[in-house]
Amino acid sequence: MERSELSENRLMRRLSELKVLAGLVLLVAISWEILAGHHQAFSRGYLAVQLVVCLLFLCDFFIRWRLAGRKGLFLLRNLLFLLISIPYLNIAVWSHAQLPRYWAMLLGLMPLIRAFGVLGIVAHWLVTGRIRQLFVSYLFTVLVFTYLSALVFYDYEIGVNPKLDGFGDALWWAWMNVTTVGAEIFAVTAVGKVVTVLLPSLGMMMFPIFTSYILQEYAPRKRESDS
Repeated sequence: MERSELSENRLMRRLSELKVLAGLVLLVAISWEILAGHHQAFSRGYLAVQLVVCLLFLCDFFIRWRLAGRKGLFLLRNLLFLLISIPYLNIAVWSHAQLPRYWAMLLGLMPLIRAFGVLGIVAHWLVTGRIRQLFVSYLFTVLVFTYLSALVFYDYEIGVNPKLDGFGDALWWAWMNVTTVGAEIFAVTAVGKVVTVLLPSLGMMMFPIFTSYILQEYAPRKRESDS
């Protein structure tokens, strides 16, 4: 491998590490904003964090685009990542747009969707084998999506849902719904109802994958031990 290729691979790895770190920072920031905020407007600190993370994602995109051999194909395949890396929430604040809280929250969550694209990279670092990498990626997706759903549900339902007393209730609601068991806390807002539909759908799609993984991983060993 030539030195230029080694340098590019090293640069790509550093960018991936920065994206993972940026995603974690943004997750902590939005958690703090929801749990400690007043649910009416975003703080300057959170807006600054979101802007920095979005700029990092945009820099990563354009660097990879610059290094790509077929730039048109790269743009086509990664156009969604480009669109969700734009700091829409910051642009709305700068333009003094009066957005409803629920639209602002959805805009604020968009960069976290970009961070989901790094899950495959994390899985590749942690484990070897395509089946295990797929399993770890799905596991991360379920954990993070369930946690984010609890945050969104808490942000929209607290104060209007009489059965929701704190974030612990929202987290319990999220896990009960993603496992398709259901909870005694029922959504009263439109966003809460949408999330209530999405979580069991995710659970029904994801948990069969865990079963398939167990069969793929341990069934051959069982046959070898029996033979």
